[in-house]
Amino acid sequence: MSKEQQPGKWRLFIQLIKQTKPSKWKLGIAIGLSVISTVVGLIVPLFTRNLVDSFSLTSIEPKQIVLLVLTFTAQAIAGGLGIYLLNHVGQQIVANLRDRLWKKLLALTIPYYDNNRTGETISRMTNDTGVVKGLISEHLTNFFNGVISIIGSITILLFLDWKMTLIMLLAVPLAVAILLPVGRQMFLISKGLQDETAKFTGILTQVLSEIRLVKSSNAEPLEYEAGKSGIMKLFQFGVREGKVQALISPLISFVLMALLVVIIGYGGMRVSSGILTAGELVAFILYLIQIIMPMTQITQFFTQLQKAVGATERIIATLDSEEEDIARGRQLNDANQTITVDHLTFGYDGGDAVLKDIHFTLESGKVTAIVGPSGGGKTTLFSLLERYYHPQSGTIRIGGDDIEEYSLQSWRSKIGYVSQESPLLSGTIRENITYGLDRKVTDSELQQAAEMAYADMFINELANGYDTEVGERGVKLSGGQRQRIAIARALLRDPKILMLDEATSSLDSKSEIVVQEALKNLMKGRTTLVIAHRLSTVVDANQILFIEKGTITGKGTHEELLQSHDLYKEFATQQLRIQEPVHQQS
Repeated sequence: MSKEQQPGKWRLFIQLIKQTKPSKWKLGIAIGLSVISTVVGLIVPLFTRNLVDSFSLTSIEPKQIVLLVLTFTAQAIAGGLGIYLLNHVGQQIVANLRDRLWKKLLALTIPYYDNNRTGETISRMTNDTGVVKGLISEHLTNFFNGVISIIGSITILLFLDWKMTLIMLLAVPLAVAILLPVGRQMFLISKGLQDETAKFTGILTQVLSEIRLVKSSNAEPLEYEAGKSGIMKLFQFGVREGKVQALISPLISFVLMALLVVIIGYGGMRVSSGILTAGELVAFILYLIQIIMPMTQITQFFTQLQKAVGATERIIATLDSEEEDIARGRQLNDANQTITVDHLTFGYDGGDAVLKDIHFTLESGKVTAIVGPSGGGKTTLFSLLERYYHPQSGTIRIGGDDIEEYSLQSWRSKIGYVSQESPLLSGTIRENITYGLDRKVTDSELQQAAEMAYADMFINELANGYDTEVGERGVKLSGGQRQRIAIARALLRDPKILMLDEATSSLDSKSEIVVQEALKNLMKGRTTLVIAHRLSTVVDANQILFIEKGTITGKGTHEELLQSHDLYKEFATQQLRIQEPVHQQS
C-alpha cells in the first residue's frame, strides 16, 4: 500500500463517518471530558512530589488530602462520562451506517447478488461496521488521552529536569522502532482475519440455508471439512494475532524497565548531589510511566484505524454499487395493453447471448405459453420482463412505450409472479399472502383470495388458521400448499400481467389438479405468460412460443405447431401420447 494511497483511504473513512451525521456536541463533550481526565492525571505526580519532599504526619494538611480526593473523583467522573458519551456516539454512527447499508442492500440490482456471496455481504453489515464502532467507542479516547498524556508529561518533565528528560527521550525512537513494524504486522493479520471471517460467514449462510440439501445428499462430512478449514484459518490468524500481542507486552515492559533503571540510577546520583529532590525523582518516574503506557494505546489505535480503513473500503464498495431507483419514471395506469418484445438480445455480464433477437407480442387478456428444451432462456426472459436485468439490444414495450419509461414500483405492481419454488418468508400464512401490499387487507379479502387459490381448503384445517407459522422458507407446508399461498398472494395483488414459471412442475398429480384450478381463476382476464414443460397444461393457450438455444423457432397455437414444428411435434408425441390410451378406455 503506497504512501500516496493511504491518506486518501483515511479521508474516505472520515468522509464515511461524516455521512452518518454523528452528534458533534456529544463527540466534543466526550473528547473534552477525556482531555480533562488526562490533564487532571498529569497534576497527580506534582502532588506526589510535594508529599514526598515534605513527608511527615504533621506536614500533611487536611486541605491537601481533600484536594487529592477531589482530584481523583473529578478524574473518575470525567473519564466515565467521556467513555459513555463516546460509546453512545460510536453506537449511533454504526446504527446510521447499518441503516444506510440495509437500505442500499434492498435497492441493489439483481446482478450484484449474482456476483457476490450473501454471507460476505452480511459480513459487511455486521463485522465491518463493528470494526468502525470499535475504533470510535474504544480506541478514539485512548488515542487523544495518549497524545495529551505524552505531550503534557514531556513538557512538565522538561521544567523539572531537562537533562534527565533528554536522556529519557532517547528511548522513545527505540520504542517507536519496535512498535511500528509490530503495528504493521498486526494490520496485515487483522485484514486477513476480516477477509477470512467474511468467507466463513459466507460458508455458514450457504450451508445452513440449504441444510435439507446437505442432509439429503449425505454431504455433512464434506461441509464439515469446508467449515473446519475456515475455522482453522480463523484459528491461525487468531494465534498470529496473539503472538504479536504477546511480543508487544514484553517489549514495552523491557523498554520501561530499562528506562526505570537508567532514570533511577541517574536520578539517584542527582538526588544525592542535591540537584534533584526525592519527590521530583518520584514524579519523574510517574511521568515516565504516563509516556510509555500511552504509546501502546496509540499503536493499538493505528492498528484499529487500519482495520477500519480496510472495512471502509468494503463498505464504500457496497454503497457505491449500482442500485435500482424504483420511483424514477412515469406511473403506469393502464396495463391492459399489448406487450411487445422487440428484437431482444441479452447475455449475463455482457457474455454470450442467452436470448438472441427475440421478437413476439403478448395480446392483452390472452395466454401465451413458452415451451422448449431446458437452458433455452425461458426464465431469463421472465427476469427481463421483471426488469431485473437490462437487454443488451432491443426493447420491451407496453402499448407504444418502452417499459423503461415507467417506474419500477409502478411496473412491478402490475405483475403477478408465481414461480416453481413458491418462495415464502418465515412468518404466518396471513403475512405471506399479504406480503408487499401497502394497504390494510380485510379478513374477507384475505379469505376470498385464499378460496380462489383453493388454499382455504387446508388453511381452515390448521389449528391456528391464517396465523399458522410456515417456518423458514415455508418448510412446514407441502409444495402444493406453498404454491396455493403464492397464487393467493398474486390474486390479492390483482395484477394485470401474470407470469407463471413452471408453476405445477414439482407437484404430485392430486396437488397439480387443485393448483391448475386455482391458476384458471388467477388467469381470467389477465395478460398471461406461462413457462411449462408439461404441454398438457398449455395446449389451450392462445399462443405458444417454442424457444431453443435462445431463439424462437416456432410460434402459433398447439394445432399449428403440431403441423409446422418438428421438435414441438416430438415433444407433444412423447408427452400427450401417454394420455391417449386412457381416453380410449374411458
